Amino acid sequence: MKVRIISPSGAVDPERIEQSSAVMRGWGWQVCEGRYARGRCGRFAATAEQRLEDLTEALESDADVVLCSRGGYGLQQIIDCLPASLAREQMPLVVGFSDITLLHQWCTVNGRKSLHGMMCRLNAENEGRGDVLQWKRAIEGEDIEYQFPAHALNRSGETEGRMVGGNLSVLYGLQATPWGLGAVLDKAEEPVILFIEDICERHYHIDRMMRNLRMSGVLERISGLVVGQMTDCEDDAGMGQSVYETIADAVSDYSYPLYFGFPAGHDEMNFPLLFNSSCRMQIGENGLYLHFKGR
Repeated sequence: MKVRIISPSGAVDPERIEQSSAVMRGWGWQVCEGRYARGRCGRFAATAEQRLEDLTEALESDADVVLCSRGGYGLQQIIDCLPASLAREQMPLVVGFSDITLLHQWCTVNGRKSLHGMMCRLNAENEGRGDVLQWKRAIEGEDIEYQFPAHALNRSGETEGRMVGGNLSVLYGLQATPWGLGAVLDKAEEPVILFIEDICERHYHIDRMMRNLRMSGVLERISGLVVGQMTDCEDDAGMGQSVYETIADAVSDYSYPLYFGFPAGHDEMNFPLLFNSSCRMQIGENGLYLHFKGR
């Protein structure tokens, strides 16, 4: 397994790259880095031009995996300069979350799979943890499946299709662009299951974003919704309901299956999701069953 680490968004602590590389090499994987992976230019890993150069070279390389070192902010500056021609059949698997949602959307629009999951957070203490083991399985091309407990706001049902999504704020910022959820749905040949998560957003901001997805027609066109971690998104008493209840309200007119509390996002545990891959989801009294077909 050949892994190429890049930093297309925020600057990263080089120690994270060191620790993650050591773990992956211990698995027998080959690890290399982009030229600017450890750089810093203000809050960014490098200038927009340099980050685009690293990203382009990584996608053109013979790597099996392009692992983004961290999220933060920065891909919005360069995503429109990334040509669709890079999304070739043997393109490396892009791995990351948070700001990397932009790359997931780019991959999905261009017909490629990507992995929503952990970035350079591997270390000797967590390499045997459940989410890390599933992350490794997904990267190695195996099927992944989950069973998680029920939540009071769940809506039972069953669906099959392709999962897409990521960070809600980033998805909101992509609305009405060639990489927005509307564009994904326009190109979809199978039902689309949406996954969302977020961090440090005010309760009413989340309501605003969900109402945008509703009014723009996104929420009525999906076949299922999985809500992940809403990390440090505190309930606002003035809203009269919890954050999760606000999300449930936004999709209350639709009948598709709905799951709350999937352990993916900005908390410590971050189970991987294989985007734009065949996915089967069942939600019932006992909770969630989710199966992704491997690469």
